[in-house]
Amino acid sequence: MNPLGTVSVAALRQYVRAAQAHQLPVEDLLQAAGIPSATLDSDDGRIDGTQLQEFLYRLCQHSRDPLLGLKTGDFVQPGSYSVLGYITMSCATLGEAVQRIAPFEKLVGDMGTTTLEDRGEQIRLTWHCTYQNPIVRPQLVDNVFASWINYARWLAEPTQASPTAVYLQRPEPRGDSLREYQQRWDCPVFFETGEDAIEFDKSLLKTPLRQPDPVLRSTLERHAQQQLASLQSASELVNQVRNSIYQNLLEGITRQDMVAGSLGMTSRTLQRKLSQEDTSYQQLLDDVRQDMAEDYLSRTTLPIPDIALRLGFSETTSFHRTFKRRVNMTPGEYRQKTAEQKGKD
Repeated sequence: MNPLGTVSVAALRQYVRAAQAHQLPVEDLLQAAGIPSATLDSDDGRIDGTQLQEFLYRLCQHSRDPLLGLKTGDFVQPGSYSVLGYITMSCATLGEAVQRIAPFEKLVGDMGTTTLEDRGEQIRLTWHCTYQNPIVRPQLVDNVFASWINYARWLAEPTQASPTAVYLQRPEPRGDSLREYQQRWDCPVFFETGEDAIEFDKSLLKTPLRQPDPVLRSTLERHAQQQLASLQSASELVNQVRNSIYQNLLEGITRQDMVAGSLGMTSRTLQRKLSQEDTSYQQLLDDVRQDMAEDYLSRTTLPIPDIALRLGFSETTSFHRTFKRRVNMTPGEYRQKTAEQKGKD
């Protein structure tokens, strides 16, 4: 499990609203993903990307709905995109709104990145999803595209803005599921393609929006730039360290000097910079180890001593002690609990 950055609570809320509407056990799903329910009360809060992925995995497993991502797009609101949503609301045209996606989408979360390509009479928006869980990824892509299309239609009311085509990497669904995509998006939908992309007629960029306010947009963009600068300065180094730790742990290596060297600095400099972010190398190592341990225990049948060795523990007893201190369960107990939970799902 590769560290996945952070995600705004606003993005999580959209899925929670959908789950509540379908009478799914939201509290249980949040708890299982390690997300306190009080997190939803924060307007500017963020959660770890691995927590969102786990929540979505459990949501998919519990709902057993192959169109879950498509349907959760029905619950999009301006607030689902944090300040980016309000920036796009204040734009004069759909084109202005589309141009704001890539610069500010990190405020929504690190789930993926968007590229915009001019293809003559067509514009292609390609979304590069960073989540690789085979259950979660296709539903997340479906949600992003469904949310974009629904939100664009709302912004441009009464115009029914529809793509000319949608391309998805996921396998083609069967029967009624395929018709559901085409009916909702009112365009051809192609599956098992090389990328996840939406194409639409360039003329749509001129579509006027309902609530243009250039003064408000300018103010919101300055605020977004400040948030983005703060977020990047506070998280980029930490994410780089976490990713480097993850790569080293795949080889059973835990050395701080190797992580520091991969980032072009000494161990002392790395520790000083991490201290400025209110964290430490050991804390990040412990966090990544724990995430990987839980992933190995819940998704593989590797023997526990082998997992301990892969995570750089010299003794299995040290792994047991460290793991239990974090979750109040031994690795064996955790594996049994997750297996039982899967059985219930």
